[in-house]
Amino acid sequence: MKASIALTLAATTLVLSAPASAQFAKTEDAIKYRQGALFVMGQHFGRIGAMVNGRMPFDAKEAQDSADVVAYMAKLPWVAFGPGTNKGAPTKARPGVWTEQAKFREHAEKLGPETVKLAAAAKTGDLDTLKAAFGATADSCKSCHDSFLAK
Repeated sequence: MKASIALTLAATTLVLSAPASAQFAKTEDAIKYRQGALFVMGQHFGRIGAMVNGRMPFDAKEAQDSADVVAYMAKLPWVAFGPGTNKGAPTKARPGVWTEQAKFREHAEKLGPETVKLAAAAKTGDLDTLKAAFGATADSCKSCHDSFLAK
């Protein structure tokens, strides 16, 4: 009975990880992919941050465009954190990404809705609404970074 359960779990793991591993020819590709997605997301999030913090003038159209990019990019990097992608190229991800997968996925899943709210707030053209959504999204990012990103 235990062998049957172990075999079922192994098969399930293989099936669930196959799409991610099939997407990348090498682990280095997965690492570059997620780093690229996170870099682009960070650049656009930083532009919004500069506006909401008064470091650059508020431009409603630019804020909306950047927020849309952030919301889209927030969907992309997670598939590239598959098994074995903790080695093969330099990475700032802590081992907890792979040893605490459920906690990591929970953080990743919280970010998506916050970025959608950010994009919706940007569409209003109201700086105060954008500030509130930016703060909530930044908190979501920070909580994951505190747990899973090497300093």
